[in-house]
Amino acid sequence: MPFLEPLLRHMRIRKVRAYLHRGCNLLDVGCGVEADFLFSIAGRIREGVGIDKKVGAVSRGNIKLYKWQFTDTLPFQDESFDMVTMMAVLEHLEYPESVMVEIHRVLKQGGRLLMTVPTPAAKSILEFLAFRLGIISRDEIADHKKYWEEKDIYSLCQNTGFSIGRYKKFQFGFNSFLLAIKR
Repeated sequence: MPFLEPLLRHMRIRKVRAYLHRGCNLLDVGCGVEADFLFSIAGRIREGVGIDKKVGAVSRGNIKLYKWQFTDTLPFQDESFDMVTMMAVLEHLEYPESVMVEIHRVLKQGGRLLMTVPTPAAKSILEFLAFRLGIISRDEIADHKKYWEEKDIYSLCQNTGFSIGRYKKFQFGFNSFLLAIKR
């Protein structure tokens, strides 16, 4: 793993962790192979479920991991989760609106989505770090479909049944944090 990846991930996790509710049922969309975020918060949540196209089926304590292709219906009942996290995932999605509709479906009424996504300002920096210096993942950056502006995030949320509870840029404006609430 390129050496800058863990630092950037740590910064995203720190931003999201501050908004977690103790004892919640949480779904982490795009949890990654190691699902390190879920395992790091296992003591704070009732149940954690991670989904990713690269993960194998795992069940350890109150954490369960499932392989998911991001084009399928989520394999959970309606209103199964209090919170959903999605860190550095939206920019990779071919059909972001479909995924957001599924997240809305599995969230309980009033449930929260905590999300990070790079802004357009990050594009040239991330490409330089990946393709010129090799200190972040080339594959991850090459897979980016879109860098999200604030207005586009608001529109996506509005179109999929969410209201914005908080929006804030961080990492010098190269990343966005969003807290969205199921209406």
